[in-house]
Amino acid sequence: MPAQPSLSFIRKIQSLVQILQSHDYAYYVLDAPTISDAEYDRLFRELQDLEREHPEAIQPDSPTQRVSGKPLDEFEKSKHGVPMLSLGNAMSIDELRDFEARVRKVIDAPTGADIPWFAELKFDGLSINLTYENGLLVRAATRGDGEIGEDVTLNIKTIKTIPLRLNTTQPPRRIEIRGEVILFKKDFEALNRHQKESGQKEFANPRNAAAGSLRQLDPSITATRPLRAFFYGMGACDPHAEDKTLPPQSLSRYRETLRSWGLPTFDQICKTTHLSDLEKFIAQVESVRDDLPFEIDGVVVKLDRLADLDRAGFVARAPRGMIAYKFAPKKSVTLVEDIIVQVGRTGTLTPVALVTPVFVSGVQVRRITLHNQSEIDRKDVRIGDHVVVQRAGDVIPEIVESLKERRRGDERRFQIPDHCPVCESLVERIENEVAVRCVARNCSAKFRERLRHYAMKDAMNIDGLGEKIIDQLVDEGIVQHLPDLYKIEKQDLISLEGFADKSASNLVQAIEDSKQRDLYRFIFGLGIRHVGEATAKLLAQVYGSIPRLAQALPESLTAVDGIGPEVAKSIHAFFNDEQHAAETLDLLQVLSLKAPKITEGGALKGKIFVLTGTLPTLSRGDAQALIEAHGGKVSGSVSKKTDYVLAGEEAGSKLEKAKQLGISVIDEAQLFQLTRQASS
Repeated sequence: MPAQPSLSFIRKIQSLVQILQSHDYAYYVLDAPTISDAEYDRLFRELQDLEREHPEAIQPDSPTQRVSGKPLDEFEKSKHGVPMLSLGNAMSIDELRDFEARVRKVIDAPTGADIPWFAELKFDGLSINLTYENGLLVRAATRGDGEIGEDVTLNIKTIKTIPLRLNTTQPPRRIEIRGEVILFKKDFEALNRHQKESGQKEFANPRNAAAGSLRQLDPSITATRPLRAFFYGMGACDPHAEDKTLPPQSLSRYRETLRSWGLPTFDQICKTTHLSDLEKFIAQVESVRDDLPFEIDGVVVKLDRLADLDRAGFVARAPRGMIAYKFAPKKSVTLVEDIIVQVGRTGTLTPVALVTPVFVSGVQVRRITLHNQSEIDRKDVRIGDHVVVQRAGDVIPEIVESLKERRRGDERRFQIPDHCPVCESLVERIENEVAVRCVARNCSAKFRERLRHYAMKDAMNIDGLGEKIIDQLVDEGIVQHLPDLYKIEKQDLISLEGFADKSASNLVQAIEDSKQRDLYRFIFGLGIRHVGEATAKLLAQVYGSIPRLAQALPESLTAVDGIGPEVAKSIHAFFNDEQHAAETLDLLQVLSLKAPKITEGGALKGKIFVLTGTLPTLSRGDAQALIEAHGGKVSGSVSKKTDYVLAGEEAGSKLEKAKQLGISVIDEAQLFQLTRQASS
């Protein structure tokens, strides 16, 4: 048995680790190296030699461990301790002022009273969640769907600006630290030059390059990419009892804590109590946007005090006390080479402009939806026109206007055809709607889009079932109805172009995995017209099963807060359609859908609420979801069993009955107080 390392040997390793960590921080985070590269390399080699002599003495935060382990077959899933929520957007200063007025109202701050604000850059990268336990980095996960991301710990450890151990003698027992992984512009350009020279595909923009680099199954590849990160947010936090600094009283104080721990933050911030200062900060940042070393798409404005953020609460999946001010999108000019028609899953014919490839906000654009004939006519877009293109919200490309002064006379007007371009059936124009639809049941284009929608990440999440494979499955007659998906065998796929044994096995397994999904994902995946993901969650929460939902009458559906007459009509028509009903029944034979969980604990457990009137900030659906998330129930009528009546403006007879029965009447602020008690 080899001799165990001596205490002095271990202390030597620990000392070298600490010395190298301090030099890494100075070099990569502060950009102020404290020793020469040669001296750093000498210390690094000395540490490597010691670790080779006694591998059992290797420290988990050693700089030598930034690239380790074998390539992964796939990423494991990782659940966030606290969900990573999205932000609402403000697209103008007026919308920012409206946001400030809403926040002031919800936190009960009188006009003129100071509200501490904190603003920082909105990095255009990949959101990441780091988990440190007793100061040591133990896990890193992507945002994913906000609740569950992908475990990319090995790849994150290759980023030298991220400390493997927090620089503090009193770290929290466990803390989640949120930030953004990015690629500087100059590094992106160098990476793309390398990609081109080596015959590999170039990345569209720095964000895609950062995301692609971080999601490499082989950490050694990620290590060759010059990724960086900035940090700003906090998720779950379990500090030691004697630590009075956590959770922090303010976001600006938390930022100082992150810096002291060795995590990189960006200096361009604004801390103020005046909205006018925020407006000036936004204007200043936008003026230097192009000069920054990395891409941003706006500024995030937040309530600085955590007590204010807590009081503001949430709407849907966004905190009320924060907003992303999005900069006006950059514009480019290109040529409309042609206009084609696509057929969607509900049969809608959508015109799409094929344009000469042009870069807009760092992304190459080739196709732009024109939405419908009315939009084409309103903007007077013609084949052969030069048009101004921008990315709405820096995301979706759109045609702003056609440049009529550049017309030569040979431009051609476009008219959506009277027949489906795929199945050639007559289209239907519905009164009072701009949409034109193919109503043929056997239209292959409609089915392909339904299948794509069913398999998408937010629905049944069938990994690997993309557009090209869907075309193959439909063209070969392997899948003609949704239930056919679950009859596919590996041999069916191997016969198709591009499939080998492993890729066929992976897709079959992905389809098998999709048999166990949340009920709301299945409802959304069915592709019912007007039913988006949020509505699907609401339906799953209220009805709890497909048979109950399928039997619901329109008047029952509209009784659910958040379901209007058009949506109710569409849901009822879907389940009363013979083909859809049979297809859904066949799917239920092979699926094991998970009904939504109702919280059992909390201060609202067993409490019955009745809602009446218009609330200041919550919709009826949001209020119901909030109550149910904390274990309460919502009833449609007031009785002796009712515990609380939640009343807003213009409350009706339910309020009067509550007063007669002596039932507690609360407002929105009191509901927030009850839910905070449920969480404490």
